[in-house]
Amino acid sequence: MSSSVVALAILPGLVVSLAACYVVRMLAPRLGLVDRPGHRKIHARPVPYGGGIGIWAGVIVPLVLGQLLLWFWSGSSAAGLDWSRFGDFAQRLGEFVSPHLPGLQSRTGELWFFLAAATVLMLLGLGDDLWKINWRWRLAVEFAVATAVVYVPGWRLTLFVDLPLLTDVVTILWIVGLVNSINFLDNMDGLAGGVSVIAATLLAVYMLIVPEAPGQPQLFIAGFLFLLVGSLVGFLWHNRPPARLFMGDAGSYFVGFSLAVMTTLATFSGPGIPRHSILAPVCVLAVPLYDTLSVVVIRLRNGRSPFEGDTNHFSHRLVALGLSKVQAVLTIYLTTAACGLGALVLPQVDALGAAIIALVIGCLLGVIAILEVAARRRMREG
Repeated sequence: MSSSVVALAILPGLVVSLAACYVVRMLAPRLGLVDRPGHRKIHARPVPYGGGIGIWAGVIVPLVLGQLLLWFWSGSSAAGLDWSRFGDFAQRLGEFVSPHLPGLQSRTGELWFFLAAATVLMLLGLGDDLWKINWRWRLAVEFAVATAVVYVPGWRLTLFVDLPLLTDVVTILWIVGLVNSINFLDNMDGLAGGVSVIAATLLAVYMLIVPEAPGQPQLFIAGFLFLLVGSLVGFLWHNRPPARLFMGDAGSYFVGFSLAVMTTLATFSGPGIPRHSILAPVCVLAVPLYDTLSVVVIRLRNGRSPFEGDTNHFSHRLVALGLSKVQAVLTIYLTTAACGLGALVLPQVDALGAAIIALVIGCLLGVIAILEVAARRRMREG
């Protein structure tokens, strides 16, 4: 049944996103949502923006329909239905979902607060795609939304330190950092979307194998992450090389915020689960974070704004080593998966095992960093 539930979570987002992206591709040129070639662009022809609208729709539409279904299912007429009349699968689905209805209903308000905040950032990104909003204003809105997440519903990371202000600050920086990390990573066909699919899948699997309480897998968060995976896969059909649609800032902001908040809401450690398991999201998202930190360091060292675009990203540096664009993207996929798989092992090992996992990830990124030094030297000489 679990595989069927995963499929039911993925398919709606995939179908809606796939269809919505076709519509966006037709309308984007009329709306001025077109990314044209330039001095720091790697594509040679104009490509429509707006894939982020499709990703957003792939998440929002199924959740709205799910909310309507939840209201129906919770009603007196649905409660008395004999679901076996609709077939064996419907009966098993009803038996699976019914015990979780109270939990789903209790979290409806949280879900719509999150979606409202995510929509604000999607619209901010869409505005930037259209009108190129100054980075200071964008950063101000990102910090405002992240602060609202911390102080309105009270969502915070678990740090196991008795310093509430520190926890608040780290949570806000985590959210803003991931929003911009996915945005920075969106610089090559299929890159940001593919890395986000890998990260969301690994986080969802973690939610299913690490219960919030004994015998209670974290279905709410896992279900949302699988829905996001489906929506991203629908977009990637249009974004695969050569891309016919870019996600733009609208998509990268929405996806980055979704991953950040889900990792904030998730339980990574608890009864019977070692505390070092809270490092799981850092392992899963190590590559986007590495790309962001390395790019910011390079730009600051060159005396430029961290938010001024260039071709110093992880993917660009791999291409400078001689890899094709497709090979560079696949290399980053594999690196993301290698780092993220370590997260799935964290709950099963002691502190020494966790340290070894961290060292393996550090060595992997260190090897890449060494190779990139050669790449940057080659870029300077070129």
